[in-house]
Amino acid sequence: MASVQRAMRLLERVAEHEYGAPAKQLARETGLALPTAYHLLRTLVHEGYLRREKGLFFLGEAAERLSSREAQQKRRSTVVDALARWRDAIGVPVYYAMYRDGEIEVMCVSDTPGNPAVEEWADFRETAHAHAIGQCLLSQLDEEARRDHLDRYPVRPVTPYTVRDGDALMKRLERMHRMTPVVERQEYALGTVCAAIPITVGTTAATMAISLPLHQADRLLPAAQRLQDEVGRLLGSLAISISI
Repeated sequence: MASVQRAMRLLERVAEHEYGAPAKQLARETGLALPTAYHLLRTLVHEGYLRREKGLFFLGEAAERLSSREAQQKRRSTVVDALARWRDAIGVPVYYAMYRDGEIEVMCVSDTPGNPAVEEWADFRETAHAHAIGQCLLSQLDEEARRDHLDRYPVRPVTPYTVRDGDALMKRLERMHRMTPVVERQEYALGTVCAAIPITVGTTAATMAISLPLHQADRLLPAAQRLQDEVGRLLGSLAISISI
């Protein structure tokens, strides 16, 4: 998982340099050790995502093809299919969301009549403080970005269990461990418990999440752990796809 994240950071940096960039500069900009950067850059060149000319790295044909509409549809299909498999295997609704351009965006939801998704009765974008998806995404941001979000969307009661104020939420976010599922119990919807797992690929903050009715709360953590294991196994093939 860590290697995929580093490779995505390198791709993002190369994309920012229209006239190419050398390995040493890319290593410095991404905070990677030079041997690690060299290894990942060689791999990306081999796979066609980068090309190297006179010591400079540029986006390759494989990376450029990703921007086509057909490729976008294929990436979305990859994520949709993965969510459906996990939904059926674990027996829970599965959600995929991103933090993009300062907003919470739920990109895809996979549920069934027997395991329905949570109804979005209060705008997800405005209530990030109250649901596991939002808390998980906010936990991946730096403090400045978190405060900017909460200035635009202040903490407010959604249910009697919602975090009480912005300071309490900031403290909660600071205590969250990077790879630990974020759990929320009835903070967004009464009678519902949710868990979200963080996914950071390059500079993209994303999450996969699940929900269950309150009377099945004992299933929440085992189901979240299983989802995290499944995502970890497939992240290499999903990394390019999660931006949909």
